[in-house]
Amino acid sequence: MPREHAYRGDYERVAKVCGADIELGNFIQGLRSPEGTGRAASRALLREIPGFGGRTGAEDPQDWGRKYLASNGGCVYIDLDHLECCLPEVRSAHEHVAAWHAMLRIARQALFDANERLPHGQKLHVLVNNSDGLGNSYGSHLDFLVTRRAWDNLFARKMHYLLYLAAFQVSSIVYTGQGKVGSENRRGDVPFQLSQRADFLETLVGEQTTYRRPIVNARDEPLCGRAPDLARLHCIFFDNSLCHGSALLKVGTMQMMLALIEAERVDPTLILEDPVAAVHAWSHDPGLTARMPMLSGSELTAIELQQHFLEEAQRFEAIGGFEGVVPRAGEMVALWEDTLQKLAAGDLASLAPRIDWALKLHILAQALERRPQLDWRAPEMKHLDHLYGSLDPGAGLFWAWEARGAVERHVSEDEIARFEHEPPDDTRAWGRAMLLRAAGPHGVYDIDWDRIRFREPGAGYWPLLRTLEMEDPLSFTKAALGDVAGGGTSLDETLDALGASPPAFIAKAVVQMTTIRKEDEDHART
Repeated sequence: MPREHAYRGDYERVAKVCGADIELGNFIQGLRSPEGTGRAASRALLREIPGFGGRTGAEDPQDWGRKYLASNGGCVYIDLDHLECCLPEVRSAHEHVAAWHAMLRIARQALFDANERLPHGQKLHVLVNNSDGLGNSYGSHLDFLVTRRAWDNLFARKMHYLLYLAAFQVSSIVYTGQGKVGSENRRGDVPFQLSQRADFLETLVGEQTTYRRPIVNARDEPLCGRAPDLARLHCIFFDNSLCHGSALLKVGTMQMMLALIEAERVDPTLILEDPVAAVHAWSHDPGLTARMPMLSGSELTAIELQQHFLEEAQRFEAIGGFEGVVPRAGEMVALWEDTLQKLAAGDLASLAPRIDWALKLHILAQALERRPQLDWRAPEMKHLDHLYGSLDPGAGLFWAWEARGAVERHVSEDEIARFEHEPPDDTRAWGRAMLLRAAGPHGVYDIDWDRIRFREPGAGYWPLLRTLEMEDPLSFTKAALGDVAGGGTSLDETLDALGASPPAFIAKAVVQMTTIRKEDEDHART
């Protein structure tokens, strides 16, 4: 499969394919457990979502029960007792928004089905947020395809590139934050802040994701097999987004920033003196007036810093720098500019339909007006904060406002509905979904993002295995597979055409299958 890399000048660039692995809050009301109910809730949800996955002997609490979906090429699993939804790889920010809302609908259906099975008096709840208000945070991670050179520049060669990216991310909370009542993690008291994740960001860079969380994550897991020229930027910084505008800007502006970094167009004057201090200060400042020192000696608000990044993107867009790399970049630049102008003017009423924190603040301010006996510290306000992201359409405040037509829609109902049942056409998610459908529930031995091992009947008990490497996220598309996965083509013929390994008896499989058989026998006895 040829890679669709493009070149401009003397640098290599690659389409900024985006993936996402996003945790949801989940608990069971009416169930008593000294350790909380997240474990039971997440497993009840996962059981209701059909998918394909390998079997493992020991349980890993940070990656348990992973299932890949034949419906859209994404996957779901449990991460530390939270249902985690992983979106299929997409090329554009608009597709990300559609795929994200489609995955939320899949999770919502699982919520409905799980609640049908729960005993009387118990109810499962799912929250699209990033903290439980009790000092615990869970992630909303994005992943972007970049060249290995760009990744090395960020983390091994040019520290100012990393600082440039950190400054962009930190200041972007003015349109990416979901908003949160109060503070956590021993941060200073505040009635309302822009970001749910900001209180939990404690260091500039690191590979970890569950403690001392970094602004820029350095985990080097390309999920591209052995492809030497591709890398994946794993981003743990952002909040969960429900508003189309917040989600669209979050992904689209990151794609543009990474394209600038890939082109080595990095302005060192846009580096913050202390990004960690800045994210805390700016998150705790919904008035948007706080100034933070730059390395150059000047002081800027988050909006002013974002305007400088916007100008960099506008100049690059004017010379066609995003062409073939960031789809619909012109539209994204225009939306970014309009959003910053409205923020600078303090026009939050116009932005409430577009960005989550402004909408949440508007809803909560209305509640305070209706009930003047309350203040920001009242438990009722934190309850409303959580209800904003409730996946139950009868309780979720976001969904109520969307139903009123009070939320901007940047993708259509049809685009969302499509991603519930179909994968994107132009990434390997298409090939993954189609091959899972062709293999059926008993034809997949195990699977990861960049390979699938298929099971075929062998002599006796043990199966033969075939492995298909899917290293390039830009291959195995609908166009590429059209000739080899047409109607009437058997799975074996398709795998032959795609270059899968020939059927083989693998000694390691004997050990794994023996373990699985013993587990099944033990389970039957108990």
